[in-house]
This record gives sequence, structure tokens and C-alpha cells, in this order.
Amino acid sequence: MPQTVITLSTHGQGLYEFTEQAADFVRAASSGVGEGLLTVFVRHTSCSLLIQENADPDVKTDLNAFFRRLVPPSSDPSMRWIVHTTEGPDDMPAHIKAALTQVSIGIPVTRGRMVLGTWQGIYLFEHRDRPHRRDIVLHLSA
Repeated sequence: MPQTVITLSTHGQGLYEFTEQAADFVRAASSGVGEGLLTVFVRHTSCSLLIQENADPDVKTDLNAFFRRLVPPSSDPSMRWIVHTTEGPDDMPAHIKAALTQVSIGIPVTRGRMVLGTWQGIYLFEHRDRPHRRDIVLHLSA
């Protein structure tokens, strides 16, 4: 069962597309695999994964704005109840956002290609303000 780790460098909150890296892995690893499943897993607790539209960049802008409104930084007066603040005002909100989304995605594979919709892309959703290096495990099973 082929597996690899890709590392993405982020520069703050936002969506970082890595569809092409995943497609390259599937093409290289799918020799002899007619149908399978690509499992995508992020090894962190303050970011998550999304399959989302990749045609209009306004989608990313609106998703970021929505999640910032839904879960503001712990410095916001509405978030005074937060206890975990040791790593900064964006840390616990980042954990909450990750809990509301997902850290693992399964994508069907047919004839060496991911079965994504026309406008679907795979994204790392960074929930922290400062830059990070994020490890994403890709695993192809038949």
C-alpha cells in the first residue's frame, strides 16, 4: 500500500490547495490499482482538511471570514470563557475550528485518478495566525 508525506508551509490562516500534489502521488502510486481509496490525513490539531471549490477565490475568502466570525480569537470579549491561552489568542480557537471540520478525508480513485468533481480541490485549512509547516499523510489502498 503506497504512502507518502507531503509538507505544506503556511503563512497564517487560510486555505492552501494541494490537489496537484495528491494527484501526482495517485498517478505514481496507482500502478495496477483499478479502483481504490486515497486517504488524506493531517498530523496536527490546529488545522484541518477540506474538499472545496477551487474555481473562484472568493470562496476561500468567505470561508475564512465565516470561521473567524464563528470562532473569534480568545482575546475577543465573547471568548473570555477560554482557559487554554498559553500558546496565544489564536490557539484554542484553532483547536475548535479543527474540531468542527475534519482531519481525514477519503477520496475514491478510479483508473489512476482521484474521482473529484469538476470544481473540487483538496485544501489544508490553516487555523493559526503564524506560519507553520504542516505534514499531510497520503495513503492509497486498493
